[in-house]
Amino acid sequence: MELRKDFKSSEVGQIPSDWKLMVLVDLAEIRSGIAKNSNAAITNPVFVHYLRVANVQDGFLDLTEMSQLQVNRDDIKRYAVLPGDMLMNEGGDLDKLGRGALWSGEFSPCVHQNHVFVVRCGSSLLPAYLKAWTGSTAARKYFLLAGRQTTNLASINKTSLGLLPVPLPSSRAEQEAIAEALSDADALIESLDQLIAKKRLIKQGAMQELLAGKRRLPGFSGAWVVKRLGEVANIKTGGRNNQDKVEDGAYPFFVRSSTVERINSFSHDCEAILIPGEGGIGSIFHYIFGKFDVHQRVYAITRFTSETSGKFIYFYMATKFGAHAMENSVKATVDSLRLSTFLDFEITMPPTLAEQTAIATVLSDMDTELAALEVRLAKAQQIKQGMMQELLTGRIRLL
Repeated sequence: MELRKDFKSSEVGQIPSDWKLMVLVDLAEIRSGIAKNSNAAITNPVFVHYLRVANVQDGFLDLTEMSQLQVNRDDIKRYAVLPGDMLMNEGGDLDKLGRGALWSGEFSPCVHQNHVFVVRCGSSLLPAYLKAWTGSTAARKYFLLAGRQTTNLASINKTSLGLLPVPLPSSRAEQEAIAEALSDADALIESLDQLIAKKRLIKQGAMQELLAGKRRLPGFSGAWVVKRLGEVANIKTGGRNNQDKVEDGAYPFFVRSSTVERINSFSHDCEAILIPGEGGIGSIFHYIFGKFDVHQRVYAITRFTSETSGKFIYFYMATKFGAHAMENSVKATVDSLRLSTFLDFEITMPPTLAEQTAIATVLSDMDTELAALEVRLAKAQQIKQGMMQELLTGRIRLL
């Protein structure tokens, strides 16, 4: 790679000539926590809040369950977590090793366990900038190489953490500008996450009410009827195998997973609900209206009667079929479903196609809104990754 003008080569790639590359131990104090020991004698005891590995997540803190620990009063200062401290777990999933969150003094006093490092930045390193840097591609690569992998977990020791290379902008003001820009991106992502969670809860409540007749849409009345699935649709497994899939095939290919593959043939051109007969039974539901093909262990529910909305049946089954499937599955090496389990499944449904369609439309609109929000979230996450690549390497300067 050609060296850019006003840039220099470094361990983490090209950085601006006026930046320094330093190691974390020269920029911050790395503190180990208190070891929980039920047999230790405690004099002058006091109960304090206690940060565990479970509290320190990838980029944020989960403080919904804060433990308390009895410690010597004299140990509080030694192991205290202070506002602005960066919390980093000693161990965890390899891809999250080294990630952490900033402490803002939510509980005081508060100490940290020995599996949670406290990184207390010196005057030349802004904590928010360090938090941003630990999520960068170069930092992630360092943690992957420096971490020690065991069967289920990875870990990093204090010495290796201290050797984390940190490219340091020439002024604290530039660190602040970078951290603020990335914090704004995080705030947008968090707001979208919260909005999606709220919309999902609203949809869940709507499904529980509308699909059970607890709430009727305006203009509809009359008693609901009970039908067996076999009365309102045709149910049959497909005839294809996994090896028939084609990476860039022309048509959707429904197999025994939530992933929809592709294929160059189609056996159906209609409205359908697709449900695996084994593997994740009762938890995977697909709906389609068009051309597609089906695996031999996937049930295709098609040819709905003229008084039946296939989309209503899809939403109903997605809510109710799971429990029925588990109760009626064939227990073997892999739990599976027989045709009779589908044929005999009872559906309580509105008496008219119009009401079924209206309910399905309301729920479909909610799905469309959720899908649009998830696209926005994915785009926001992608933009943030691009910002990190540009800002944390100095390719874009904010000052």
